[in-house]
Amino acid sequence: MQNVDPRPSIIEDRYSSDRREFFRRAFLALGFNGIIGDYAEFGCHTGTTFKLAYEESTKAAKHLTENANVLVSKRRLWAFDSFQGLPASTLPEDEHPAWRQGTLCTTLEQFHANCANNKIPRNEYETVPGFYEVSLVGNSLSRAPADIALAFVDCDLYSSISTVFRFLQPRLKQGMILALDDYYCYSSTQVSGARRASVEVFAANPDWRLVPYVQFGWAGMSYIVESKKLLQDPVGF
Repeated sequence: MQNVDPRPSIIEDRYSSDRREFFRRAFLALGFNGIIGDYAEFGCHTGTTFKLAYEESTKAAKHLTENANVLVSKRRLWAFDSFQGLPASTLPEDEHPAWRQGTLCTTLEQFHANCANNKIPRNEYETVPGFYEVSLVGNSLSRAPADIALAFVDCDLYSSISTVFRFLQPRLKQGMILALDDYYCYSSTQVSGARRASVEVFAANPDWRLVPYVQFGWAGMSYIVESKKLLQDPVGF
């Protein structure tokens, strides 16, 4: 009898369970705190994370309505992806041994099929296909969420994450959650693209700071966006 290595399935289960727990906490916190807005995911691949977000958002709304007497507004889900895999690295800061052009590719048609298999109603989510330097600028912004409560950034490359941050900056608001899937994906020559981009955007930002929230998996980190107008820079925190 052939031995089957169980480790890949165990890793996948842990990967999903960590993210599910993050989404459970995040959507409960957003709902209880009255933070309205949509869910936006940048880098969707097969839709596994998208599925978890849909399921936990739905569960949180039901739980809060029934048990906490909190009326939670409906959240629309947005999937931003090239649906052609990773783009080419354009900057030295993109360097990482795992990021290779064309990998992590799921076509738009397959993504829709995966969502259907995962029982996500087609009328509850939007897809915005294309590489971010095109889809997140100019006329393309006519198809974009005006109000975001939770942004999940999983697009690996520093150049891609920087473009996403430029898109998110005018949409930042008090109490929203920003999740960075690749925050601890360092290489031997570069700082993590997600960390580098977040430091560049928020280190000297006059309006917003990032407050650490929940770490998920071995590489992911999330933050609550906090207004500096409501609380001046604290000392010792």
